[in-house]
Amino acid sequence: MLKQIGVEGIVTALHSVPNGEVWTVEAIQEMKDYIESFGLRWSVVESLPVCEAIKYAGPERDALIENYKLSLANLGKCGIHTVCYNFMPVIDWIRTELEHPWEDGTTSLFFDYSRFAYFDIHILGREGARKDYPAHILEKVDALEKTMTEADRHQLIDAIIGKTQGFINGNIKEGDTRPVETFKGLLKLYDGITKEDLRENLRYFLSAIMPVCEEYDMRMCIHPDDPPMQVLGLPRIVTCAEDIEWILRAVDNFHNGLTFCAGSLSSGAHNDVVAMARQFAGRTHFVHLRSCEVLEDGNFIEAPHTGGRADLVNLVRIFERMDPELPMRVDHGRTMLGDADKGYNPGYSFHGRMLALGQVEGMMAVVRDEISGAGKAS
Repeated sequence: MLKQIGVEGIVTALHSVPNGEVWTVEAIQEMKDYIESFGLRWSVVESLPVCEAIKYAGPERDALIENYKLSLANLGKCGIHTVCYNFMPVIDWIRTELEHPWEDGTTSLFFDYSRFAYFDIHILGREGARKDYPAHILEKVDALEKTMTEADRHQLIDAIIGKTQGFINGNIKEGDTRPVETFKGLLKLYDGITKEDLRENLRYFLSAIMPVCEEYDMRMCIHPDDPPMQVLGLPRIVTCAEDIEWILRAVDNFHNGLTFCAGSLSSGAHNDVVAMARQFAGRTHFVHLRSCEVLEDGNFIEAPHTGGRADLVNLVRIFERMDPELPMRVDHGRTMLGDADKGYNPGYSFHGRMLALGQVEGMMAVVRDEISGAGKAS
């Protein structure tokens, strides 16, 4: 099906291998052979997870990094050279609603800042949480407390730490009977860890793996925080241009690069996505093409690939001119045409992403024609 709709490269991972264990050459090659049997290629690993103990510098950090280095070397031996990863503590991308309706009957992911604050204050009961939110959001939280039902609370827990975290990083298992308690335990691991601490832990990790990356030409691509802001009292260190610049300078090596996720970056009103693409194109090794529309009060919604703040046409123009072989993929799509009944992971519907792929292929065709025309004119 993927081949029929124009996909050339696959972005996947060895999801059956527990976090922290070594990816063997045999397991990597088996997956690679399976993909190639359909005439496709394994273009990008997303992701080779970075264990929490590496992020908070637990006593097992060095042993986990050694395993990570072995996995990187084994990927390189199998001819796979691009790894997308993130350094977000505990929680990956956050949405409060997984099926927000549009007028045309489709649905998409949605983030409601006041409902997220409600989750933090009244469901997690995080100490000192109220001081992290502005007064007008707290007013909405207090109003929600009067109307929220048990079903509403369950939906919020499922959206924030159930379905999404269950399939992304394995910290929470889908079907966990006590997800909030499990989540609180994970948050506690980061007590007292500041943004500066997390930055230094990332520098330590990258410095340790760079010799292997250089030997096997492994391109590490850190994913921006999603949304790009501090959450739940946790430090987040990939939220803006200044953060990315710090990371690339901290370990100034071509193999220390960026996953340019236009959707994550565009969900922050403070980010000029096109300017950031120009600034970091030379160290971008992988691109996620999607777009968000920022609404009032810090809310945002996943927009069509032809709309939103990200300006995907100009992003394609920037990255295609830099490197026509740069791996780019469409990201979260709408749920449409029966997708809702298929059990797809949130954001990863088949028909919605097929539409997005068609839209992006059109953008790429126009940009490649521009490049070809510019070449002839010169």
